[in-house]
Amino acid sequence: MFAGLSSNAQQQDVQKAIESFFEAFHQKDTIKLKSVCSDKLILQSISESVTKGNKLSEENIKEFYKSIASIPSNLKFEEKILNYNIQIDGSMAHVWTPYEFYLNDKLSHSGVNAFTLFKEKDSWKIIYLIDTRRK
Repeated sequence: MFAGLSSNAQQQDVQKAIESFFEAFHQKDTIKLKSVCSDKLILQSISESVTKGNKLSEENIKEFYKSIASIPSNLKFEEKILNYNIQIDGSMAHVWTPYEFYLNDKLSHSGVNAFTLFKEKDSWKIIYLIDTRRK
């Protein structure tokens, strides 16, 4: 029974780290983003297109923070997380989150995020993020 409670608490902590990431993202708060991400964060995206084919791209972490900070104030954006599938083994966690991304209240694209987290001391840090994007 104790193992189940501990596992549930761990899952809640991992989900909270992902929720904090998206709160910071929506607020364009790069300081808060950095607090839940590793300094060695790897960011990748897979764009899926019937006409252009599939493309894997990687984003530099510094460029990622710079792009978040430079989002115009008149642009409304929201990434809606549809659910969380969390798996944990010791100090590693993997989180699968299907999403829908909206620009100015209009669906822009959808896909799935795959986060890998590392438990550093007493907090979970995002070390890897890859997402799929399709129109």
